[in-house]
Amino acid sequence: MDPHSRHSQFNQRAPKSGPFSPTVRFEQPQKVTLDKFTKASSSSSPMTSHSLLFTSRPIATNSRVKQDEQFKKDMFLAFVNNAILEKLNGHSKDFDDLVDQFSPNKSTLAPNVPSVQLRVWLSALSHVLSRLERRHAPLVEAIVRLPWSTMDAAFVKSYIVFVGMLISARPEYLSLVLNRIAMGFTYQSGLLSVSSTVEGSSPLTRRVIYDRQHALLEHIFGLVPTLPSSLAPLLVRNFPHKRQPQVAHVAYIRNLLRVTEYCGELSERVLGLIVDRALMVDVEIQVELEELEDSEPADSELFEFDPFDTVIGQEGDSSDDEEDFDDDLSDLSSDVSSDSEGEDALTNAKHIHDMVSKLDAILKLVFDHFNKLHSSIPTILVPSSSPPHPSTTFDQDSQSHEREPHALLATQFHTLLAIFDRTILRTFKSRYTQFLLFWYASLDPEFSDLFLGLLVDKALFANATANGVERAAASSYIGSFVSRALFIDREGARRTVKVLSAFLGAHLDAVEAGNAASDNHSVFYAIVQAVFLIFCFRWRDLQEELDEQDVGRKIWISELGVVQRVITSDLNPLKVCSQNVVHQFARIAQATDFTYCFSILEANKRAPYPVFAGAVAGHAGPEELHTFFPFDPYKLPRSGEYIQGVYREWAAVAIDDDEDEDQDEDDLVEEGPALDDWEPGRGLTIANTAPRRRDSNDGGLDASFGGMSISPAQTRTVAMAISVS
Repeated sequence: MDPHSRHSQFNQRAPKSGPFSPTVRFEQPQKVTLDKFTKASSSSSPMTSHSLLFTSRPIATNSRVKQDEQFKKDMFLAFVNNAILEKLNGHSKDFDDLVDQFSPNKSTLAPNVPSVQLRVWLSALSHVLSRLERRHAPLVEAIVRLPWSTMDAAFVKSYIVFVGMLISARPEYLSLVLNRIAMGFTYQSGLLSVSSTVEGSSPLTRRVIYDRQHALLEHIFGLVPTLPSSLAPLLVRNFPHKRQPQVAHVAYIRNLLRVTEYCGELSERVLGLIVDRALMVDVEIQVELEELEDSEPADSELFEFDPFDTVIGQEGDSSDDEEDFDDDLSDLSSDVSSDSEGEDALTNAKHIHDMVSKLDAILKLVFDHFNKLHSSIPTILVPSSSPPHPSTTFDQDSQSHEREPHALLATQFHTLLAIFDRTILRTFKSRYTQFLLFWYASLDPEFSDLFLGLLVDKALFANATANGVERAAASSYIGSFVSRALFIDREGARRTVKVLSAFLGAHLDAVEAGNAASDNHSVFYAIVQAVFLIFCFRWRDLQEELDEQDVGRKIWISELGVVQRVITSDLNPLKVCSQNVVHQFARIAQATDFTYCFSILEANKRAPYPVFAGAVAGHAGPEELHTFFPFDPYKLPRSGEYIQGVYREWAAVAIDDDEDEDQDEDDLVEEGPALDDWEPGRGLTIANTAPRRRDSNDGGLDASFGGMSISPAQTRTVAMAISVS
């Protein structure tokens, strides 16, 4: 058949493209009627008829959906590229519209656009991060201020990835991002209410919000190893003021301590910051301690609930807290107003009790942090019944892994020791903060030995230019620490007294030789007071082991012989040292047959000024040492549970009444004892006739001792002996 014939088969098929042929273009379409569908249904199966109805409809395949999404992303990317370019050319309309996409609503503080659309915007912006310049800073600031932590999990993940890319491409925005994260650690950080979250989602708690902030910070830390140097000042800037509520301090400090878990370089700075702020509260409480003891709190409401479990927008007193925060910030704006209002606040007993509760919560958090680190150290028990077999021994990798927690614990202690040397030791009359080091030293004998070594070095072996106040404070720490620490054993107490006694003897020799400066006696008196305090608590540990022939006698360590020289020297420490310590020492020294001091005390009462070597007639000598006993009884209720097991109470070492009465009866003699009663070289005697009485002004330290009075009010003639081995 001719292919060009009109009856050819090539002319019967419609072309694939181009216009229809004339025979096909004007062909009348067949009319579809309901009868046709009825006949078709009778002659075919139901499945066949069902397929005929739907085969002509278009089907949305995955590839078509992906094409639509890609087309949408391309449109967003094109808009972003145009907006960035137009901003550089001076046309900011498109750029401002782009910034508005990330700006929250002023009324609800929620984003103006859905989170799904925001994710597309972030995806588009991630392609142009390297092209951002300083004129594009408003866009970056709007993205950083976005309340991303209250949005859905998918957006949070995209946001964290985007910020990491932003910091990697434009490091100049690191400080802006870190400051926003530090603000996010605070309790009042501008968190949104429940209405800002995705509808239908479960309410968000602060724990979820803080977890997301830490996830972002940890992600950035993996990208920027030098992050600690930039983050540290921002953490200091956002630390709550001491007037802010307890819940604000608890939330922020918990977040700071968590930062140290994945950013160890910040451990010392964070711990130093917390200790410094705790000292501010501690010193203020110390100033009002007398009024605090005389008043009862209106409501001893403790911080029982966990602020991390509160739902955002459902805090009971959030509005009140915000008002309090505003008032606190306004107080800081004027020094004059803050001073006047601060004086009024300190007179309020409830305010002081709030400060006590706040300090208790802060120290409890730090104690928990230390205890968590200590509890993570594994305890390995090696059976002693059989020698270890080579197959059961630990390899070097496992041993190094086991030593790692111990090394971390030691590193933390050295950090705390440095903070003590830099801050706590130089803060006068801090009452509770120093117990952080007290408890930490109880974890290992090496720690307590290092702490004592630091104190002894500061007090005794400091150079000539060292501050006398700091040396005296170190001496007070020595006396209080050795007296109160249960973990300081007998040998530790004896070694400390021997070192202090050697210093006292050397100072007396210098005074007698005329080589000691008169302005250097303050350290001497502080050391004497420390020895007196240690003797009151540890006099049983300062005795030598008795032989069978010495049963019934008290033989003291030989180094205590210098104490007799100190008491009777021209420096007259019984006049200068704290009278509470002196009177307690005098009672215990008499009851234990160590020495008798009441005759000197009576003479000091009649003398207008203390008599000491180098004093000018008619001028007062050294003033009485400031009473400072850093480890007096710990009275904070919740954090005090860490101190109870390692602290020595006065009731545990006080002399019983029966023992006191028996001792008094043995000491009651009409005349001084004969010299034949003591061996030559082993006894020093001093006989005095003085009434024994209780001082009418026994407060302060005597109350911390437990109010124990060793000497009853009787008048008798006493001869005392000091036995020096």
